[in-house]
Amino acid sequence: MMVVMSELKKKNREFVIPGDEIIRSMDYIPGKNCFREGESIYAKRLGLVEITGRVVSVIPLSGVYIPRVGDMVIGRIEELQVNGWLVDINSPCIAYLPFSGVREYIDPVKVDPLKIYNVGDMIYAKVASMVGKVSVTLSMLDPRARKFKTGRILKISPVKIPRLIGKRGSMINLLKEKARCKISVGQNGLVWAEGEKIDVIVKVIKLIEKESHVEGLTDMIAELLEKEGS
Repeated sequence: MMVVMSELKKKNREFVIPGDEIIRSMDYIPGKNCFREGESIYAKRLGLVEITGRVVSVIPLSGVYIPRVGDMVIGRIEELQVNGWLVDINSPCIAYLPFSGVREYIDPVKVDPLKIYNVGDMIYAKVASMVGKVSVTLSMLDPRARKFKTGRILKISPVKIPRLIGKRGSMINLLKEKARCKISVGQNGLVWAEGEKIDVIVKVIKLIEKESHVEGLTDMIAELLEKEGS
């Protein structure tokens, strides 16, 4: 059943704080981080509204990736639209890569855009601009941007990315050297790796996830790399 607009207090992907009324309707049910009181559904946590079918939920913002202009992110091409692609960047935000944001000139009448970026392709792109806090425009014009054709995508909590990179890139450079891998880190918590010892990088990521708050983490990682014979 469609929602009568007067009953919808907060739009999909809109920010809410605990106690905000999202919708007044008995046709919808509260999902994650929501509760019902009377005829209304309210937010339990700070986050973004997500309405899927008849379920109303809130995606919490703690621990999720919130884009900033200039960030390099790893994303998955999800859908071709009229003038570009929708991209999943491991965030509640909607990301869009326009035709104008790629190096190749695209005339959709003459060239199938899916031959350039197909659904499922993984890309390394730059956050070029934002509209509000929920809509992101990506660009492939940065020299670091690329499409990943080989390698492996790993995942880490976005809030742990600074520990993975280290001061002035010290940690990530050490990993590249010891694991003999090429590595691209997305600020959105996705990491691309290709090389001889990707399993070592996986172990390091798990260690950072578990022990990032512990003093002496660098020494622990150095010991792990030594133990692995890297």
